[in-house]
Amino acid sequence: MSSAAPKPSASSSGKYTEIDVNVADGVGLITLNRPTLKNAINYNMFREIPIALKELANDDNVVVAAVTGAGDFFTSGNDLSNFTIGDDPIPVKAEKGRVLLTEFIGAFIDFPKPLIGLVNGPAVGIGVTTLALYDTVYASDTATFHTPFTTLGQSAEGCSSLLFPRIMGYSKAFEMLAFNRKMTAKEALDASFISAIFPQSSFRKETMERVRAYAKLPRNSLMIAKKLVRGVERDLLHKVNKAETDHLEERWQSDECLNAIAQFFSRKSKL
Repeated sequence: MSSAAPKPSASSSGKYTEIDVNVADGVGLITLNRPTLKNAINYNMFREIPIALKELANDDNVVVAAVTGAGDFFTSGNDLSNFTIGDDPIPVKAEKGRVLLTEFIGAFIDFPKPLIGLVNGPAVGIGVTTLALYDTVYASDTATFHTPFTTLGQSAEGCSSLLFPRIMGYSKAFEMLAFNRKMTAKEALDASFISAIFPQSSFRKETMERVRAYAKLPRNSLMIAKKLVRGVERDLLHKVNKAETDHLEERWQSDECLNAIAQFFSRKSKL
């Protein structure tokens, strides 16, 4: 048994611009912090979240990690304004986006400690698909789960093409990933996509009590438990991630996707 002192804990301390990271009581908590934009995930967040996960993985003070959202939303998914940034040709943007997304999803696949989703409100797109890579998910009774990929001319990501059918069965998974069906918290619980539902009024208090209790368990024992349960398919998840993001690179250059995004911004401008 090592007697070395724990490494200093990670904390926001001005390091992050779009997320907050706090370590206390053995819990590393990442908060998506763009509440006025429903915590839509922009380029900064796509870069910052993997950095935060790596820091929490290396922090000896962290036993379990959790992710939640500031405000009423967990996240509204990919910030579509990401598609309008920069002057690069569309094929270059698509390639850069593929690389960024592959690395983002890879950070969840490789995270070695228990990761808990605290879904405080509606979740959309990548905020839903990545939940299948968490180890436990708790949701508010106001939460919904929506993956409107084909509406936007896109396709599945976050290893959802593999994990959603495994978790909830093929038919329900296809409804979500292809037919854009939105799930309520109750439906998600019935489909075994989440572990429990809590009232919105007491969501933060009740879920953090559970998470702090888990953080009192032996850290290395928890990591071994996760490695045994998830480690056997780690290579497969990386292969699925690559296949999904390869398809997305093509989708982002397609007329279907470009027209859908243009229509989205046209509707938004009329509001």
